[in-house]
Amino acid sequence: MEGIYENPLITRYASREMMALWSTENRTRWWRRLWVILAEEEQRLGLRISDEALQQMRAAVDTLNLDVAARYEREKRHDVMAHVHAYGDQCPAARAVIHWGATSCYVTDNADLILIREAMRMVRRRLLACLAGLGRFAHQQKGVACLAWTHLQPAQPTTVGKRATLWAYDLVLDLEELDHRLGQLKARSAKGTTGTQASFLQLFDGDHEKVRQLERRVAERMGFAAPYAVTGQTYPRKVDAQTLDLLSGIAQSLHKIATDLRLLASRKEMEEPFEKEQIGSSAMAYKRNPMRSERICSLARWTMSLQSSPAMTAAVQWFERTLDDSANRRLVLPQGFLAIDAALILLQNVVDGLVVYRRTVERNLMEELPFMATEAILMAGVAAGGDRQDLHERIRVHSQAAAERVKMEAKPNDLLERLEGDPAFSSLPIRELADPNGFTGRAEKQVEEFLAEVLEPLVRTGEGEPAPEAQVRV
Repeated sequence: MEGIYENPLITRYASREMMALWSTENRTRWWRRLWVILAEEEQRLGLRISDEALQQMRAAVDTLNLDVAARYEREKRHDVMAHVHAYGDQCPAARAVIHWGATSCYVTDNADLILIREAMRMVRRRLLACLAGLGRFAHQQKGVACLAWTHLQPAQPTTVGKRATLWAYDLVLDLEELDHRLGQLKARSAKGTTGTQASFLQLFDGDHEKVRQLERRVAERMGFAAPYAVTGQTYPRKVDAQTLDLLSGIAQSLHKIATDLRLLASRKEMEEPFEKEQIGSSAMAYKRNPMRSERICSLARWTMSLQSSPAMTAAVQWFERTLDDSANRRLVLPQGFLAIDAALILLQNVVDGLVVYRRTVERNLMEELPFMATEAILMAGVAAGGDRQDLHERIRVHSQAAAERVKMEAKPNDLLERLEGDPAFSSLPIRELADPNGFTGRAEKQVEEFLAEVLEPLVRTGEGEPAPEAQVRV
């Protein structure tokens, strides 16, 4: 038999933890737990369900017979009913009451909401780990002056640590959005076929209060504070769109960070971890390609591309629902989380091993700094008694000559030497006025304030949880 396609998110990139969460086995266990919850709460509210039926259901929750379910699905062409029958085979005393009053979305949608919640919590732990790493890096590099860029053109200097806080703050905003979305998640609970709860009202002989109690209790048993106020057959597909908006937002931040790292690597200022036996190129043995950052960009771009699918799905859910959401959601929801999980693993690995080549950073800054220092030199010259217009003209002439030397002759910028040799500036401490640390403003203090006031309190919210492993698989 020939081989079959394998999803690289599974075979190469995502964590075992995230893969296990979205596995068929885990999803099936949640379906069964939901059937148990429903039956238990129906019994508590007075429906005739025997203790023996509940005992058999509980005993078989983790004893999956997926092969039997697959055989039923080939026959019945309905995934939920296939599992109802497969579960019923294992607990015959409960066969007549499994799924009593429910529609398929009772298990499919409620399970998906649980999986989304747990996946968000995993992503939250990874975000916190990345933020902790970026915080350590920013602290270490808070005073290292470097060339800043606007329009991809040299601009007023900043520090390496300050730049890292820009990366971190994007992720902080993502974390705030994630916490908001987590707080907004609710259960679909027991809503019935079109969301009217007609089947449950019939089961409880028209007792509206018992139907409401059932809905609240099922939601609480699922770990949610409340059910969605109203639904059609499904929970609002708006929730899926919001979930992918969240993942896309994280991906946007990761892509930006990784792109900056790739650009800095090209300038030889900074480098991601490079292992002793790692090969950069099959042909060019000297290469040290930023492959982790490149892969982050690749996975992030894929995640961003998924954002449109749930938005379109939410837009075309005719009346109480259509089934054109099903295949799309089976792909988009798990793969969105798997991809962002993989990208965060890579970022965590990168920030924990970032290397800064300080001398190269300084050299690159000093190539541009003389031009940036001219205003300070001009002001000092005027304060020392010089004629502002004369000094300005001298600086202009020297600057243009130095720029021509850099561009036409590929020689170092000698503007400071030219100014030191000009009698009009001979009394000024030119080198002191051109000290790069004098041009970074409050950058170092901003790093300290950001870490103390924003980042460290956030990172502390994850204390006590096991740190997620950041093992790069390939």
